[in-house]
Amino acid sequence: MGDRLRSASMEDLPVHLILEILTSGRLGAIDLICLELTSRTFSGTHSLVPQKFKSLVDYAVFQLCWNHPFYASLHCDAQKELLGRCNDNWKRLLRFLQGLEQSSDTVVTSAGNMQIRSGRYHTLLIKGSKVYSCGSSLSGVLGHGPETTQCVEFTRISFPLPVQVAQVSASHNHAAFVTGSGQVFTCGDNSAYCCGHIDTGRPIFRPRMVEALKNIRCKQVAVGLSFTMFLTRQGHVYTCGTNSLGQLGHGDTMDRPTPTCVELLASIGSVVQVAAGPSYALAVCDDGTLYSFGSGTNFCLGHGEQHNELQPRAIQSFSRQGIYVARVSAGAEHVVALDSTGYVYTWGKGYCGALGHGDEIDKTTPSLLTSLKSQLAVQVCASKRKTFVLVEDGSVYGFGWMGFGSLGFLDRGASDKVLRPRILESLRSHHISQISTGLYHTVVVTNRGQVFGFGDNERAQLGHDALRGCLKPTEIFMEKS
Repeated sequence: MGDRLRSASMEDLPVHLILEILTSGRLGAIDLICLELTSRTFSGTHSLVPQKFKSLVDYAVFQLCWNHPFYASLHCDAQKELLGRCNDNWKRLLRFLQGLEQSSDTVVTSAGNMQIRSGRYHTLLIKGSKVYSCGSSLSGVLGHGPETTQCVEFTRISFPLPVQVAQVSASHNHAAFVTGSGQVFTCGDNSAYCCGHIDTGRPIFRPRMVEALKNIRCKQVAVGLSFTMFLTRQGHVYTCGTNSLGQLGHGDTMDRPTPTCVELLASIGSVVQVAAGPSYALAVCDDGTLYSFGSGTNFCLGHGEQHNELQPRAIQSFSRQGIYVARVSAGAEHVVALDSTGYVYTWGKGYCGALGHGDEIDKTTPSLLTSLKSQLAVQVCASKRKTFVLVEDGSVYGFGWMGFGSLGFLDRGASDKVLRPRILESLRSHHISQISTGLYHTVVVTNRGQVFGFGDNERAQLGHDALRGCLKPTEIFMEKS
């Protein structure tokens, strides 16, 4: 009787069921490696496993990579190149694919799913399905009501109805939130109708659903200075707000008070990521083509000239070289992009070394960052005159302007310039899963769910009450319950 009631372990299951569990997508590359090292069931071979794989875990990792949406979208030569960049190691390839996916989405940590986003003088954090904010609440951007002007610690944002928030975007004076069901809420400055609410030009002090998108399911939002981009689950892009420089992408300079579909992008294909600069916009399509539109100032559009673009225009330097763009980040004066093999490209204003090429020269079109060619990048992050690159082993590289210590180098002054990528030794003891940087502050999330911040804290944007600034990464805690 006792034997019959004995609880079964995973090793007792049939091999085909174990393989199904391993390939469910719920386990990370590190989890799978740990299983392989601790159990013969996972490290051994089985009749279901082809001979070229040395273990059940190896075969599961191969299947996870092969079926990963990003890897499957690449053509054969690009797949081979990426695998080669990973030294033909499928486990390393899986770590790259999962890191790439999570860096622009919520990251899976031992403390739950998390996402961090920093605005100009504030920070937004998803933990679990709840959202927290801290810093300056100019125009109600923190979402806590008109009576709140500042939050000195991460404080939970209340929504008008029960929601699970899956993605956030923070910029200057307004914020946007996407729920797990695809609904969109916004708050903050709505004077240019960038929050998508046509019935008022006044600030939105608490998150409010965007009614124009009520029946359209979204998966990502990106907020610029006075405009907002909405990416739907079907891969269509909607924009609203100020359009004086063509940043909404509709072929004119007329403002849009409510989200309107960018028809040119809809006719081209499916968009997988959007990014918003102050007055320009970027969209990555599922075929790896990068489109830009809006203000051409500082060469941020990547076309070799500073003309404004009223409609999305493909950046030809990528297309001509057959480069598949995977992710992009829009800074105040420059842009950084990541391709399908983990290479990094920068362009725009080179002031303070923000482009990482060892000088302060502007780049009018995308330029490969050769000093990082040996690294597999999974996230790129640009802000005003500084750039961060997160690589697949959890290390962070930074370059550009120190800006009140927001670049994170303890051996540099608060206004120094770093002209080439340098690893952040101050974060070396942690595995970083996501990074975000505002005007003068930077925040990161580790794989253990810890949040660290450094740089300016004059407006409590780092979630500390007593400190005016943090040169050394300092852990940030949630509000006390």
